[in-house]
Amino acid sequence: MNDTPWEPPLAGTEAEHLLGALDRLRATFRWKADGLDAAGLAARVGASSLTLGGLLKHLAVVEDYMFTWKMSGGPHAGPWAPWEEWQDQDWPFTSAAEDSPEQLYAYWDEAVERSRAKLATALAAGGLDQQVHTHDDDGNHASLRRLVCDLIEEYGRHTGHADLIREAVDGRTGEDPPAGWQPDHRPMP
Repeated sequence: MNDTPWEPPLAGTEAEHLLGALDRLRATFRWKADGLDAAGLAARVGASSLTLGGLLKHLAVVEDYMFTWKMSGGPHAGPWAPWEEWQDQDWPFTSAAEDSPEQLYAYWDEAVERSRAKLATALAAGGLDQQVHTHDDDGNHASLRRLVCDLIEEYGRHTGHADLIREAVDGRTGEDPPAGWQPDHRPMP
């Protein structure tokens, strides 16, 4: 049994390394946000309005947006559909306070599972070099590699935010989850 499944391969293909880096960031982010009650998920650091609950919901929306609309142009997946009904990009951050901890964790966990399935299907159908739906103003389409790299960047930025917020909540620090860690869907007392 692998007690650190988020660890990227030591030697693998480009796709294995990129997905390994993404899954490591996903696991570290989820560990930083794990097991908190509503107060913990609403905690802020300094003047920042970011919360772990807001980050959970934002990253859930980003996962669905990346591997639904940007990848295939399909209708937005998950509980956010139809996407067009809300235009405020801060909505995931500001509305998270209205959601229970269980709902916030479910949003993120379910979005990641949808993304993993869609990404696996896309990789099997054409690899990282395939063009995706999203394009620039001149009609140049992005590659699937670009979407994966963009999501790695998004998680890198927000996992750093989560580091600071979680340390302020209860002192949890560290680069990676401890060996054998599994997400706890129950808020800590």
